[in-house]
Amino acid sequence: MLLSEVTEGRSARIVKIGGNGALRRRILEMGLLKGTEIHVEKYAPLKDPLELIAKGSHISLRVKEAEQITVEPV
Repeated sequence: MLLSEVTEGRSARIVKIGGNGALRRRILEMGLLKGTEIHVEKYAPLKDPLELIAKGSHISLRVKEAEQITVEPV
């Protein structure tokens, strides 16, 4: 399942981070690593971006960026 498919209020664990180059590096630098548990706090009114909580930090990602991250439900 992709991170962009996780519904608001649910938690998931990162299985794989796709993408390449600057996008992948940016995601990894934000602390979104394989095995990290994340909680989808909310979606913006037009469903883009989404707000995550990972390791106690609030992170906003565009839906296109979230489509690069594969997760499993927790």
